[in-house]
Amino acid sequence: MSAFPHARYLKGANAPAQFVPDTGAEVAFAGRSNSGKSSAINALTQRRSLARTSKSPGQTQLINFFELEPGARLVDLPGYGFAKVPRAMQEHWRHLLEAYFTGRESLAALFIVMDVRRPLGDQDWQMIDYARARGRPVHLLLSKADKLGRGEALKVLAGAKREVGPRAGVQLFSATAGTGVDEARRELKARLRAKKPGDASVAGPD
Repeated sequence: MSAFPHARYLKGANAPAQFVPDTGAEVAFAGRSNSGKSSAINALTQRRSLARTSKSPGQTQLINFFELEPGARLVDLPGYGFAKVPRAMQEHWRHLLEAYFTGRESLAALFIVMDVRRPLGDQDWQMIDYARARGRPVHLLLSKADKLGRGEALKVLAGAKREVGPRAGVQLFSATAGTGVDEARRELKARLRAKKPGDASVAGPD
């Protein structure tokens, strides 16, 4: 059974006026355009195609809102970094993201999906700064952990933890191998519950 059996796509927003109502709680997912963000979302929700996956980076061009349970949402932010898009589109995305982070009271936390084989980049840090400026917790998923040997993956994990310090939680993750999926799902549910005290509807089975 899916961890979120009633999960569904709500809408994609190309402007702040198109955002869904700012109520309840939502956790946003960000990442470079080839980080495996969509695969991570599908693994966490146990829904094979809730978020689209593509071999062509940069396919998330809108801010996409998904309802996990009544009053609890997952938000898929546009990928950044390696998408081959015009500068005008990149600027549009930047303004859209700034509007999202500065205005959403329902934002409970930010998950950043990053390829375990690539270091934190300037745009990853910018996303961390966006969330921290609003006092929102950040959790890093070092994705594609199955691409490294166990020892090397643990070394990268330790290095990432040193680099971000108390600014973010960090874990290994692989949508393909299932590494860290349960841990990340528990973190997702905990953040949604923390934003909605006393609401057990988003807890569900771990």
